[in-house]
Amino acid sequence: MEQEITTVLGKGSAFEGKLSFEGAVRIDGDFSGEIQTEGTLIVGETANVAAEIRAANVVVQGTARGDIAATSSLEIHQPARVHGNLSTPSLVIQKGARFEGNCTMTVGDAPTVADADS
Repeated sequence: MEQEITTVLGKGSAFEGKLSFEGAVRIDGDFSGEIQTEGTLIVGETANVAAEIRAANVVVQGTARGDIAATSSLEIHQPARVHGNLSTPSLVIQKGARFEGNCTMTVGDAPTVADADS
C-alpha cells in the first residue's frame, strides 16, 4: 500500500470534527470525530484517534477507538491498540498489536461467510 502521504496531522496537534480527504493522510496527533475517505488513513504510533472511520485502506500503528469500515484493507501493526468493531474484506493484525471488539469480513456490503442454511 505505497501511496504518497498528502497531509499530516502532526504529533502534539489535536483536532475534533469531520475529516474527509482524497489520497493518503497520516495522523500522529489527537483526533476525535468522524473520518471518511476513498483513500488511505494511517494512524501513526503517537496518534490517539476516537472516531468512526470509513476509508478504502486503514493502517493503525497507534490507538484507535471507534468503529472502522475499510472497503479494501485494514492493517493493525504493533504496537497498535484498537477498540471497536471492524468491517473489511482484508485484515492483518501483527503479533504484539491489540484488538478488542468484533470483526466482520465483507466484500462490499455483504458478509463473505455463507448463510447458516448452507
